[in-house]
Amino acid sequence: MGFRTTDGLILSGVLTIGAILLPAAPAVAVPAWQAPPVNSCGETGFDPLKRQPNPDAAAPQPDPTIRIQVPVPQLTTVQVPGPKPDNTRIDAAAMPADPCAAPCPDVRDNTEPTLEAAPPEGNPTGAPTTTAPGGNTSGNGPLPLPKIELQPETEPIPIPVPGGEPPEPQPLPAAAVQPPAAAPSVPPIAVPAVDSVELVNQVTGHGSPNRTDTRWSVDGTDLGLMWENQPGQIAVVFGDTFGKGWEPVGAGTDQQDWRSNTIAYSSNRDLSQGLLLDSFVQDTRCHATEILNSRKIRNYEITTIPTSGFAVGDRQYLSYMSINRWSKIPGMWWTNHGGIAWSDDNGRTWTKSQWARWDNLFGLGRFQVATMVPQGDYVYMYGTPNGRMGVIGLARVPKDQVLNKTAYQYWINGGWAAADGADQLLATPLVSGTASELSIHYDRDSQRWQMVYLDLQRHAIVLRTAAEPQGSWTEPVALVDTDDYPTAYGGFIHPWSTAKDLYFTVSTWNSYNVYLMHAKLDQQN
Repeated sequence: MGFRTTDGLILSGVLTIGAILLPAAPAVAVPAWQAPPVNSCGETGFDPLKRQPNPDAAAPQPDPTIRIQVPVPQLTTVQVPGPKPDNTRIDAAAMPADPCAAPCPDVRDNTEPTLEAAPPEGNPTGAPTTTAPGGNTSGNGPLPLPKIELQPETEPIPIPVPGGEPPEPQPLPAAAVQPPAAAPSVPPIAVPAVDSVELVNQVTGHGSPNRTDTRWSVDGTDLGLMWENQPGQIAVVFGDTFGKGWEPVGAGTDQQDWRSNTIAYSSNRDLSQGLLLDSFVQDTRCHATEILNSRKIRNYEITTIPTSGFAVGDRQYLSYMSINRWSKIPGMWWTNHGGIAWSDDNGRTWTKSQWARWDNLFGLGRFQVATMVPQGDYVYMYGTPNGRMGVIGLARVPKDQVLNKTAYQYWINGGWAAADGADQLLATPLVSGTASELSIHYDRDSQRWQMVYLDLQRHAIVLRTAAEPQGSWTEPVALVDTDDYPTAYGGFIHPWSTAKDLYFTVSTWNSYNVYLMHAKLDQQN
C-alpha cells in the first residue's frame, strides 16, 4: 500500500508503523533468534516476530548520516479523464504436477530475496547526493561527525489537461431516501477471553507455501481482505503489489512491477493448515493483474487501495480509497474520496461507481476507509477518516441500493437518519478512541458481530464484539501485540471464522507480506 519512487522513498501512511508515534511499552522478554522458516520446497520465508539478533551476524553499525529531503517542485500534466482501465485477462493455466517447479521459468526465476535493511528514506539507491564540508571525523577524537546529505525529492504539482478516454456514463440513480428509524443499541455482551494466538502461515511472498512470487509475480504485498464470493470460495484482495526485482524491507518502487491491488481465490476449508491460494486473476502468464486502476501520480492520485469486499447475489463489490498522497507523518495519508466498485464476472474485471463515492471534505470525510458487510436486508458500512487516527462511523443501505448514495442512512444519536453532504460528518462514533484498518464479521452461529482493527494507543490489533451492528461494543481485547510483531498492521477476518476460532490476516512492513493468524476465543455467554 505504499511505494518507493525513483525520486525518493515514500512510506505509505497505511504501512508506516503507527506505534512509533507513542511512548515505548515496558520491556518484555524477547524470543531468542532462530532461522527464518522454510517451506516444503526449501525456500526461505520471513519471520514477522521480534527476536533477539542473530549471534553469528555482525553487529549493525550506526549510520552517522543526517539526511535532509529538499522538495523540488515539478509541474506535471495530468490527462483528464485519463486512460481507460486495461481489462486484459487470461485464463489461469494449470500448475505443474511438481508443486516446487516454476510454472513460468521463462517469466520468473526463483531467486531468493536479499534480506537487507531498506535504503535510507528519500534515497533508494543509498548513494549520497551532497555532503557538507568537513563531515568526516573529528580532529580531537575517534567519534565521527555526522554527515549531512541533501536529498532532492521531486514534488509533483499536477496540472489537469484534456486527454484520455471518458468512461461509459452511468445513469444517476433515482432518489431513494429512507425514512428515519429507531434502533437503540443493546447492552454489551460479555467480553471474550483470548486463550491463544498463533501464526498459522505466511500467505504471500518468497518462502510461503503459496509461492506467490514464482507463480504470480507477487513478491511483496499487504492487506489480504477476504469475503465469500461464492459458496465454497473466498476472494482475497491485496494492496500495493510488487513483482520481480522487489526486495524487503517495505514496499517497492514504480520500476518493480507495481500494481495498486490484486485479487486471488482460496477454497481450503481447513484453515489450521493455512490460507492456501488457488489462483490470481491474471493479465499475462504468471502475472497477477491490477483490478482497480489508479493514476499513480502523487498529489493527484498515487494509488487506489481496496478496503473491503462483499457479495450480494452474483455481484461482487469492493469499497476502496483513492489516495491523493502519503503524509510525512507516520500513520497518516490524504484521500480524494472513498468509493465502491462492482464486478459481475466474479472479480475478473471491475467498474468504479460514478455516484457511490464519498468525497473527502476538508480532510474530514468520515467514510474514507470503509468496511462493508451485508446482513439481513441491509449492507452496513463502517468508516473512518483518512489516516490512522479517526473515529468509527456507521451507515447502512438496503441490499438492492448499494450504489445509490441517496438510500444510505447514518447512525446518528441512537437512530438511523438520512444525511447529505457535510451532515454525514455527524455520524455518531461507535466506540471511544481511534481505529484504523477495520474488519467486521457477522458470525451467524453465535449471532455476534466481531470487529478487528489496529489500535495505536494500545500497541495492538484488537477485537471487539457486539450483538447488534451499532453496538454496544465490548471493550477491546488484544489479539496481536505490536511490540511482539513490531511492524504488524491490518487484522482482516476470514469469513469462515467462528465465535471460538478467529482467523485473520496481518501484514508486516519489514517483510511487506501477509500472514494468517489464529486466535482461540473463550466466549463467556
